[in-house]
Amino acid sequence: MIFAYQDLMKKHRILERAPIFGAAMALCTGTLSAQETAVATIDSGHSAWILTSTALVLFMTMPGLALFYGGLLRGKNFLSILGQCAGIAFVASLLWVACLYSLAFKGDGKWIGDFSALFLTGVSHDSIAAGTRIPETLFAMFQMTFAIITPGLYVGAVAERMKFSAVLLFSSLWLLFVYAPVTKWVWGGGWLFQMGVRDLAGGIVVHATAGVTALVLAIMVGKRKGFPQHPHPPHNPALVFVGAAMLWVGWFGFNAGSQLTAGGAAGMTMLVTHLSACSAALVWMLLEKIRNGKIGVIGMVTGLVAGLASITPASGDVGPIGALAVGAIAAVLCYFSVSLIREKWHIDDSLDVFAVHGVGGILGTILLALFGQPSLGGLGHVKPMGEQLGIQLVALAAVIVWTAIATVVIALIVKATVGLRVSPEQENEGLDRAEHGENAYPMES
Repeated sequence: MIFAYQDLMKKHRILERAPIFGAAMALCTGTLSAQETAVATIDSGHSAWILTSTALVLFMTMPGLALFYGGLLRGKNFLSILGQCAGIAFVASLLWVACLYSLAFKGDGKWIGDFSALFLTGVSHDSIAAGTRIPETLFAMFQMTFAIITPGLYVGAVAERMKFSAVLLFSSLWLLFVYAPVTKWVWGGGWLFQMGVRDLAGGIVVHATAGVTALVLAIMVGKRKGFPQHPHPPHNPALVFVGAAMLWVGWFGFNAGSQLTAGGAAGMTMLVTHLSACSAALVWMLLEKIRNGKIGVIGMVTGLVAGLASITPASGDVGPIGALAVGAIAAVLCYFSVSLIREKWHIDDSLDVFAVHGVGGILGTILLALFGQPSLGGLGHVKPMGEQLGIQLVALAAVIVWTAIATVVIALIVKATVGLRVSPEQENEGLDRAEHGENAYPMES
């Protein structure tokens, strides 16, 4: 997870893999020698950057994602999505400290971690995250913000109709049975890590899992009343723009923070993140102009988010040219995926979570095998293209299948206990009033 400490990295074969894995492997294997531990000291510069990045990633959910999603919904459901994002943040934070951090980053198992750090046992204020020069408390907190935003993404697929209680129960079980194991596999020294998979900041761990879950949940919960014959237009495009802008800024902490250093690696990651976002937004705008004759602001920022999601796994491996290509390709595929899912498949993924985040994350995970090659401006961390591509595809297949199966099982459990969907009367009334007894726009009541 860090490019500094190169001798230590080489000992764990980390330089051949994504930098985010260095700290994770050292944490879960506990292989620091006494000499290495003595040398490892907290670096204030690196720590200051990760403190900032942690705040930026939390800012992506609260309030960035909440406002982005909220503006896309009808006014009578605006508060409900804010509440769901907040509720997930509360639950995920406590679960992360209680057991998820330990299951994701401790132990030497290939499939799941151990219970050695339940409630952060053994993690003190002066503990150093192995393989890094930042406090372990900070590493745990940084990773917590990823566990917060990931389930926050898929709720956009079932907005305006899934119960608040169902969202919290489903997300709790999902974090335990999907997010923690996949994090262990990819970032925590598990079997996919050992295979050599590349995923700097979550194309697999975050976007593929959330995207697949969004698609499965949308099918299981069912369509909103009137879909697809009657549109459900966004009630406040300005809020959509503001939320997207917050996501854009926060994403620098998401991707560049995953380097766990404040050096050149973080700088390159920040640069390619920005370039991919701009490339995707411009291509999306061009597609809208060709097809519709106008360029919508909502489409503009949707393209932006698609570019950000797509560069996330590749942002530690590609250079500027690769970033521009990833963003442009992502815009085309994500744009037509929206139409395919809505108009051809008639799946009511309310806020196009799978088309943007799922397709984008999967695409970036694949393209890094190509654009990570030095001959195409890549940084030279990946294996030869054919070999790396095979590893990426195996990882994606395993995670997609596991996520889909687990999502179905968890959804059935939730349906049998608290129920998945609000009643037709509550859906007509709007979830703001029906579930929270409040109204964002009382003057319109």
